[in-house]
Amino acid sequence: MAKTRTRNPADDLIDGRPAKEVWIQYKAEGGQYLRNCLLERYLPLVKYNADRVHMKLPDEVDVEDLMSAGIFGLMDAIDAFDLAREVKFETYCAPRIRGAILDELRAMDWVPRLVRSRSSKVDKARKSLQMEMGRKPTEAEIAVKMNITDEEFGKIRKDSGAVGVVSLSRKWFETDSNKDVREIDVLKDAKQSNPSNVVQKRDMKAMITKGLSRAERLILILYYYEEMTMKEIGLTLDLSESRVSQMHSSILARLKAQFQHRDRELTEVDRV
Repeated sequence: MAKTRTRNPADDLIDGRPAKEVWIQYKAEGGQYLRNCLLERYLPLVKYNADRVHMKLPDEVDVEDLMSAGIFGLMDAIDAFDLAREVKFETYCAPRIRGAILDELRAMDWVPRLVRSRSSKVDKARKSLQMEMGRKPTEAEIAVKMNITDEEFGKIRKDSGAVGVVSLSRKWFETDSNKDVREIDVLKDAKQSNPSNVVQKRDMKAMITKGLSRAERLILILYYYEEMTMKEIGLTLDLSESRVSQMHSSILARLKAQFQHRDRELTEVDRV
């Protein structure tokens, strides 16, 4: 035999008074206090609907965002509720809460409707050509079928491409410790330079420019690090282009001899 749920008398009370009495007073007088009392009373309905919608969504969607949208739906339902219709408020407000949550999800969509429509036309043209030719059509053939240029087709493909949204707090994998490794812990910082490479470049620069005059050091730095031309370096140092070229050749010859001498020294050390 199924058990029947015993109704809690507190379910029909708002601010210690019968719910109907509070509703009548609010509709007659309004007021922020009574409105807040009604919001607090029916807030569990927002959480219930947000949780139900969230169950079907990826983990990246925050249930708190859905609840925030649902609260606005609840507020609209409170203001629009008509006591004369003699309908339970719980029944009346549920669709409005759910609708506000779904509107929020649509607002979170990063692919515009126009792009989705064009992407659908691309898929339709692809399937049609595949049935006609018995093979997978090329992008150029699809563009001709849709009567658009290759550039327009490429833009449609780019705009409708799959975009992934990943929460940085999402669990990456579990560890034996109490703290789990999350996405942000393993995310590579592409802008961060390798300290070892920085030190090596600095040491190499110091070694190459050691023993050179100021003008010779500037020629190497401007040519190899700033990627300036011989003519631009000449204008910077107030020298002719041919003079800069001569100095550059002389510097390279000396550096070559210097490195050969260093290699012989290292070889002798290794033998010892």
